[in-house]
Amino acid sequence: MYPTVAEVLALPVLRQGRPHVVAGAAGLDAPVRWAHVAEVADIAPLLRGGELVLTTGVALPDDGAALARYVADLAGVGVAGVIVELVRHWSDKLPSALVDAADHHGVPLVTLSRETRFVSVTEAVNGLIVDAQVDELRAAERVHETFTALTVAGAEPGDILREVARLTEHPVVLETLSHEVLAYDTAGTDAGELLPGWPSRSRPVQVGERTGFHPGAGWLVTVVGARGHDWGRLVLVCGDPPPRRHVVVAERAASALAVHRLVAKDTDGLERQAHRAILTELLANPVPPAELTARASALGVPLTGRLLVGVAVRPRITETTRTAQSTPVLLRELAEATALAARRAKVSALVAADDTLVRALIALSPEAGVDAVLRRLATDVHEARSGAPAVVAVGTTGTGPAEARRTLVEAAQVAAAALTGNAERLVHRLDDVRLRGLLHLLAGDERLTAFAARELGPLLSRDAAQGSRLVQALRHYCEHGGNKSAAAAAAHTSRTAYYQQLARIEQVLGVRLEDPESMLSLYVALLAHDIQAADDHTSG
Repeated sequence: MYPTVAEVLALPVLRQGRPHVVAGAAGLDAPVRWAHVAEVADIAPLLRGGELVLTTGVALPDDGAALARYVADLAGVGVAGVIVELVRHWSDKLPSALVDAADHHGVPLVTLSRETRFVSVTEAVNGLIVDAQVDELRAAERVHETFTALTVAGAEPGDILREVARLTEHPVVLETLSHEVLAYDTAGTDAGELLPGWPSRSRPVQVGERTGFHPGAGWLVTVVGARGHDWGRLVLVCGDPPPRRHVVVAERAASALAVHRLVAKDTDGLERQAHRAILTELLANPVPPAELTARASALGVPLTGRLLVGVAVRPRITETTRTAQSTPVLLRELAEATALAARRAKVSALVAADDTLVRALIALSPEAGVDAVLRRLATDVHEARSGAPAVVAVGTTGTGPAEARRTLVEAAQVAAAALTGNAERLVHRLDDVRLRGLLHLLAGDERLTAFAARELGPLLSRDAAQGSRLVQALRHYCEHGGNKSAAAAAAHTSRTAYYQQLARIEQVLGVRLEDPESMLSLYVALLAHDIQAADDHTSG
């Protein structure tokens, strides 16, 4: 907000006095808070710091010790610099004691070889300061209007950070209080340089107040939170001490982020959103780019040098759970339960809810006991959601980022196949779903759909037209391996009536159910039909 000593010396009113820096050149970037004319030697007690002192030197002593004390006193109150006119007291050069003292204390000492109207200097300098203050106020007002508009519009954190980067031209990072990166904007720089090692770099950076600059890190840090509940920090990576307007930008952005969290309390939290973004990109990229692995690491989930296990948690939707809460709410709660289970198991994990399931990617050290970790995690999930049962499925273990996509896809496929399987199983794996798992892999293939329609079409049409339950009778027959007595018992139907249903099925389809190939084909068609029906229900 304030001009520097160097900028003041560049003003025309001073240039005509032929300014010459004779000492303290290293302090020329010091800000000038005010220009003050002082023709007394003991002026220091009347100053507040940041003043540019203008003097003709007529009241200054010639004694070297007194001149050194004069400079020391000015340095003690933090003056920006001293300008001496070489006309009335000293006409050629300043005493060496004065010059040496200025060099010793780092106070810029400037001579003017021509007579200069100090009143014109103070008017120009103080006018420049006032103009800068007005510009700063106007900039602050524009910042206030910008972030107020973003808040009213319900802007997402990414939009808010993008505006911070635009206004400051510096990278900005939103992190949790445990130093995991929730969102960021590189301001055009390389994310590969911004994010690596973020948690370990961020932990030592403490400023002791809600907003402050850490010189060692070159970071402007402001706490994010509302109603006494702080939950994150906004970090502006600026290198040098920021101007006041950048502090205003950071604080207003922090307020907008806090309001967003309060308003969006019924949606996924920022951590889940950040995790979902990475999981989505991992699924879309068979070979994850380095920037993506850096982002995961910044969230506290390193992918390199780790064993990676995809996990899918899918709720068993019943009429009871459907009535009690909507599917999005159920999935959000399931995601939080899964994330909590991972923390209790002391493992790093990316966790986020999708449209139909919760995905997680667990990163384990090479020495970890994978099975033991998965059992503990699954146990915690099942216990936390005992009122809304779920399937916990896992993919095969991978050994690096390149295998993340495969294990995530496998886990989702196993979870879909296991929905109608053994409800008592703690963890479902690819080996557990067998034929049903294969059919889930082929779900959506037009050839499988056509096969199921060809095998079951007449039976489905008969049930729809006459209200019969022949498809259900066929299902019991296939599930009991052709054992008619067991199938009739499962269908809660007398043997005579059930046998009549089986005869009608054979008549409608034109097959012999006792033929092993016929029963196998029909059972595969039933499974494929069920998968298609479940997918249609989910998409609907």
